[in-house]
Amino acid sequence: MPVYLGFDASTQSLTAILIRIEGARREVVVERSFKYDDELPRYGTRNGVLRGDDPLVVVAPPLMWAEALDRMIASLAAAHPAEMAQLAAIAGSAQQHGSVYLNAEAAGRIQTLDARVPLASQLEGIFARVTSPTWMDSSTTVECREIEEAVGGAAALAQRTGSRAFERFTGPQIRRFFKQNPRGYDSTVRIHLISSFLATLLAGKDGPIDRSDGAGMCLQDLATSAWWPEAAAAVAPGLMARLPALEPSSAIAGTLSSYWRERYGLPASRVVAWSGDNGCSLVGTGLVREGRIGISLGTSDVVFGAMRDLRVSASGIGHVYGSPTGDFMGLTVFKNGSLARERVRDAYGLNWAKFSAALRSTPPGNGGSLMLPWFDPEITPHVSSPGVHRLNLAEIDVAGNVRAIVEAQMMAMANHSRWMGVKIETIHATGGASGNADVLQVMADVFGATVHRFASGHSACLGAALRAWHADALASGHPVEWDEVVADLAAPMPGWAIAPRPEYVAVYADLRERYSAFEKDHCGRT
Repeated sequence: MPVYLGFDASTQSLTAILIRIEGARREVVVERSFKYDDELPRYGTRNGVLRGDDPLVVVAPPLMWAEALDRMIASLAAAHPAEMAQLAAIAGSAQQHGSVYLNAEAAGRIQTLDARVPLASQLEGIFARVTSPTWMDSSTTVECREIEEAVGGAAALAQRTGSRAFERFTGPQIRRFFKQNPRGYDSTVRIHLISSFLATLLAGKDGPIDRSDGAGMCLQDLATSAWWPEAAAAVAPGLMARLPALEPSSAIAGTLSSYWRERYGLPASRVVAWSGDNGCSLVGTGLVREGRIGISLGTSDVVFGAMRDLRVSASGIGHVYGSPTGDFMGLTVFKNGSLARERVRDAYGLNWAKFSAALRSTPPGNGGSLMLPWFDPEITPHVSSPGVHRLNLAEIDVAGNVRAIVEAQMMAMANHSRWMGVKIETIHATGGASGNADVLQVMADVFGATVHRFASGHSACLGAALRAWHADALASGHPVEWDEVVADLAAPMPGWAIAPRPEYVAVYADLRERYSAFEKDHCGRT
């Protein structure tokens, strides 16, 4: 019976989920994860990234992602040989917006990998840029404005691509590289997203960028699902020739190359185009129809949901991407997510149990105390200079600060997701903090919606595995409807839900407006 493998190359870790599909029966066979810092310390990352003197610059070594993929497949093949021998298709998720720059040697090396030699040692020297900018990088403000001006303004860019120019988006990152290192740009033959780069390694040939992930580049015309030449020209000369093909999320990039088959005894499985973590999370949380939203409480906090029609954020804070289902998805990203919660936890010497106890010990609304938890430059709202701001809150108040950060994050998400025009009735919560019922109670009360949780906290990885099944079925001539794809495995935990408490919904309705005013006072924009 066939099995399907999904990966998620997130900011801090690599996760793999193997699922088995047998008629109406679906089950997770294996779920495995490791952190880059722990598994691959030689790359010197902290929380999966590298930082230097400039706090706005956040990068990571692409070779680390390749070695992580090799190690994960090696461990799966060794521990589960029978299941891996039945592997029908592989798909993946990767942190959105990260870009990988390959030189003229790359294509030949990737096509002729030697199964007797570890992957990473064969990829040395193929990168025109040895570190890749990640979604956490905020160093391209000037380039964002240059691109917007070249295409007729921020609104014009958003109308065509789904978003105004944001610092982490791939287009501004490419432009900065072109300006700062023109020789490096000239030596670049192919610019991949992390997702398409890893699919390329699996297939042994140039993989496509899927239209969902490609929407996070400021380069794709959402209406035509094609690269927009005017935007590409605004980014850098000759860019169109350096971009991979754009394909639907169900596209087959190829079959597993001989490296993987010979080294690990794997079959010639289909390699499905990889996508971004947000699009894969949409599938992995069952949000394939408009009317429900998902909230991912990961390294970044993300509000996302399916959209039948193309609706663009008038204020420029939200994004519209393609969805792996072929529709659209609305999304708003908040950079100060789990790492900000950890900063507060660690500042007061707490573990997560004590963090939750402190949260329970304080009243909803926190007596009117507020916090703006911008430990890093923030994406939503746009804050280039980090800083933590408090209102009626003493820094020495442990419990008050714990509640303040949780409430701040939930209110920011609720306020800045209004543009999607979706009546929120239920929320599907995922990511690390979704296992904390006290945090989810605040979410339910702030949004005034029932919150459901998932058995797996790795929704992007599960979504990738489900996408592998969907694409394989389509390619085999037996298409499966998306509602069937997400049934069971991508359904919320049965009998588990947190309902909003009406008396506290009213408290937060008032506090959300005060929070919005406090936010505007400190950043000068919505």
